[in-house]
Amino acid sequence: MMSLQPEDMMVSYPVMEHFYTLQGEGAYTGCAAYFIRLGGCDVGCVWCDVKESWPIDAHPHMTVRELIEAASAHPGKIIVVTGGEPSMHNLEPLTNAFRAAGFRLHIETSGSSTLTGSWDWITLSPKKFKQPLEASCSIAHELKVIVFNKSDFEWAESYAARVKDGCRLYLQVEWSKAQQLSPLIVSYIREHPEWQLSLQTHKYLNIP
Repeated sequence: MMSLQPEDMMVSYPVMEHFYTLQGEGAYTGCAAYFIRLGGCDVGCVWCDVKESWPIDAHPHMTVRELIEAASAHPGKIIVVTGGEPSMHNLEPLTNAFRAAGFRLHIETSGSSTLTGSWDWITLSPKKFKQPLEASCSIAHELKVIVFNKSDFEWAESYAARVKDGCRLYLQVEWSKAQQLSPLIVSYIREHPEWQLSLQTHKYLNIP
């Protein structure tokens, strides 16, 4: 981890949205967190529910200082950086500054580009449209596979074999296929208990 440099505070990123809410998915479900959704994505999932995040130049830039000020207005100390695909950006200045301000740093990434920055929790969500780098698999704390087709169970196992020991394994249904595929996920986890179910609880609760 690099030490905080004064210029880190003035680095800016394209920010589609930022908001304080509860983490809705995975290992930290239910925890208060400040989300920073960066613009830009080179993966392009056909079922993506935030396609407006894809263009890197379509979003206003915010400096690290502005983001810290916004997050500091709330009591929660978890920052979740998501996208788009956040690994497209150099995140070292952002993580240096937020860590110096006393925050815990989480990221949600497809792992398709080299990840920069210092992270407390890395959620790897691999996509078939642009598969993750091998280095991304080796550093993930959490593997979250989105199930869109019946064949995705076998694909999920191929990544479970590539992550490090102790990485938590989650299966999460793609929202539009929930009625069709959720029973299959439940049955699969019963037979493969090393996996856990991840629900998009924020959608059930109708919160950001």
